[in-house]
Amino acid sequence: MTRPRKTQHTDLARSLRATQTKAESLLWTAIRSRRLSGLKFRRQHPIGQFIADFACIEKRLVVELDGGYHDVIVQQDRNRQQEIEEQGWAVVRFTNEDVLDDVDSVAIAIARAAGVEPTLRGRKPC
Repeated sequence: MTRPRKTQHTDLARSLRATQTKAESLLWTAIRSRRLSGLKFRRQHPIGQFIADFACIEKRLVVELDGGYHDVIVQQDRNRQQEIEEQGWAVVRFTNEDVLDDVDSVAIAIARAAGVEPTLRGRKPC
């Protein structure tokens, strides 16, 4: 039996995972493999017509990282966020600089947005 062809949407998500930004890579290292409070995240996860940077399905939480180009597409980001929220997801946004400056603080904020006690890589944050 042959495997069905992946959709273009899934192919795009796969491509985005392969070409992630430095900030995405840093945050992924902090939250992958249930390192953040035991939460399971997926990266470049399709939600409807969009691809979320990170998604915790259990908590229906989307984490978006915004680079400099997001300054020019503010209304598009608002519309996208509204559509994702209408599908029952909560959305939290951080800038790439937030992650690059202090990834632990971003991770703590993500855990709190998910409604759980922040624990990083098996340790409580300071």
